Amino acid sequence: MAYYVIALFVIALDQLTKWLIVRFMEIGESIAVFPNFFFITSHRNRGAAWGILEGQMWLFYMITAIVVAGIIYYMQTQAKGKPLFQTSLAFILGGAIGNFIDRLFRQEVVDFLDTYIFGYDFPVFNIADSALTIGVGLLMIQIFREERKEKVNSNGKG
Repeated sequence: MAYYVIALFVIALDQLTKWLIVRFMEIGESIAVFPNFFFITSHRNRGAAWGILEGQMWLFYMITAIVVAGIIYYMQTQAKGKPLFQTSLAFILGGAIGNFIDRLFRQEVVDFLDTYIFGYDFPVFNIADSALTIGVGLLMIQIFREERKEKVNSNGKG
């Protein structure tokens, strides 16, 4: 149950920050936090990452519903007793629901975290996107750890 609190925290933080952006900034307005590196920029996205599949809301609704159901299933079955696995799924769940709320109520996703990494203007993103990335990263670590453990056990070194 504690892992659902992580997901709820991600959703709440995501929605609060998006509300602040919508309420206090005009679309396209940008505030330099660390000049030439990090800005808060009010941006809207009607698609997925990098604007792909723009305007295909029905597809995002279906995919999100399937992903959320799958994550909850895995949290209740496969991830039980595996804290890193549960944490990764909690971040993914929170991120997926955070962006789903935007798509459902705004028909677009509010993005505002704007970075320039080694001169590259990375696409503007949000807290939900960050949570999804963190969750996938943690999931990759979990998979690597399980594979390594299985390999050690199969070699008789366990």
